[in-house]
Amino acid sequence: MGDRILDCVVIGAGPAGLTAAIYLARFKRDFVVIESGASRAAWIPRSHNHPGFPDGVRGKTLLARMRRQAERYGAEIRRGRVETLSPLASGFKVETEAGALRARTVILATGVIDNAPDIPGLEHGVEKGLVRICPICDGYEVTGCRVGVIGRDDHCANEAIFLRTWSDDVTHVHVGAEPLPPETLARLKTAGVQVIDSAIQGVKIGKRKVAAFDFGADEPRTFDVVYSALGVTPRAQLAVQAGARLDESGRLVVSDHQETSVPGLYAAGDVVRGLNQISTAEGEGAIAATDVHNRLRRAG
Repeated sequence: MGDRILDCVVIGAGPAGLTAAIYLARFKRDFVVIESGASRAAWIPRSHNHPGFPDGVRGKTLLARMRRQAERYGAEIRRGRVETLSPLASGFKVETEAGALRARTVILATGVIDNAPDIPGLEHGVEKGLVRICPICDGYEVTGCRVGVIGRDDHCANEAIFLRTWSDDVTHVHVGAEPLPPETLARLKTAGVQVIDSAIQGVKIGKRKVAAFDFGADEPRTFDVVYSALGVTPRAQLAVQAGARLDESGRLVVSDHQETSVPGLYAAGDVVRGLNQISTAEGEGAIAATDVHNRLRRAG
């Protein structure tokens, strides 16, 4: 582990982690960013709701710019994977594939994993904008389109109703093993959302359209775009190892300054709360890094 004790280790290099890195570097802190290269933001073909980019920005482009900005101020970003995170009497031990690091504080920016549907050609569909995961991000872009929302529960129903803001032609593509409750069906009907029963295996991604086999019809239903509303899995395992508290959704409970229930362990971005927005993640990364700096400054 060596004698070097870092001020901070940032785990994750998505929008939250890279924002924290920019701030920590400008605060002249001694820190390292560990990134696995699996940022969810890299999947975004083009975001039109991120402030400052009126013509939109690709997820990979935004991440590359943020990385360059952090490195310009001296941030050290290493590719790797953190295997364990352990509190010490003073600080933390961060065990990586390449060895152990010791740090006075840690910022977790590990994000979430989308529970993606098992559909052949899914990555192609995401790249082409035929398959989407965030109606808050890009619901505006499906204005007037035929929209399908794939899911199996109330979460999907709520997303389908939310998408009625932009489209009069929204269908809940129910792929659950159990039928939807009558009250959920009633809410969908009241909102003007159609419902079909299909199966994941019955959803096909074409060059320009997506089709879903409808158990109640002879022909598949076709959509201009489909949303996957199967939920997410927070990447919170490291925090659990360290003893941090989770909320009922499996995300990390944090203070107003992004500190978890473990002193000195911070978290920012999608692993914290459910809005799953780049701008939110960046704000939380900035708050966490600033509190880390002030904490260490007070400690001397």
